Amino acid sequence: MVDYGEILVRNYPGSSWTMHGNDYETLQWHSDSQKPTQQELDDAWSDVEQQIATEAETLASNRQAGLDKIAALGLTA
Repeated sequence: MVDYGEILVRNYPGSSWTMHGNDYETLQWHSDSQKPTQQELDDAWSDVEQQIATEAETLASNRQAGLDKIAALGLTA
């Protein structure tokens, strides 16, 4: 399911908008820029999903690296 709020936060920083739930029909655009169409947001979703997955992988990797360093010092988390 497309998360319109997530797309708007990531791809339209500094824009002002309101939306009820995740319903594009309720999206009110308060910025001077052109309101993105539902199709534009739908098309952007796969890229945003990939960004989210990459961020999750990076966090997990960084966490494990930190745990490995703690263990190398003979400590426990």
